[in-house]
Amino acid sequence: MSATPTWRVRRCEDRDVAAVHALIHELAGYERAPDAVEATADDLRRALSADPPLLHGLVAEVDDPADGAATIAGMALWFVSYSTWRGRHGIWLEDLFVRPAARGLGLGRALLSALAAETVARGYSRLEWNVLDWNAPALGFYRALGAEPLSDWTVHRVTGEALQALAEQDVPRS
Repeated sequence: MSATPTWRVRRCEDRDVAAVHALIHELAGYERAPDAVEATADDLRRALSADPPLLHGLVAEVDDPADGAATIAGMALWFVSYSTWRGRHGIWLEDLFVRPAARGLGLGRALLSALAAETVARGYSRLEWNVLDWNAPALGFYRALGAEPLSDWTVHRVTGEALQALAEQDVPRS
């Protein structure tokens, strides 16, 4: 019988950037977009270490039962949002990922719980994120935690050439 590994959730540190960057690539693969990641580890490092930080992170670290060596097996990357309707800040969860081999240990729930605690401690009014509509395991997991889908909203995005064209439009400015 193998021992259950011990684990912890903690704030992401500079020493974690390479491992978190690798998790981002794994997440992109899971989300059927393995070539979509343009960000480098240095991009991630800059965002996490900006003053004030523009990106925040939590990592789930698992100890190997055989030798006690710690490995980062999960992450939650987030930033501060703002609701003009509520007049309060919130947290936008950009990425949540736990390696398949570490699923079932409670890491995803622990990462979200830590993020919810951060939201409450800061006096923020909400914690939000996107989920791909085909990701049934994630949708079920989030619903079991009390999350509700916002079915009346549709995400829009402008990138690349369309973003550049919009930025270059000759709009009268006062």
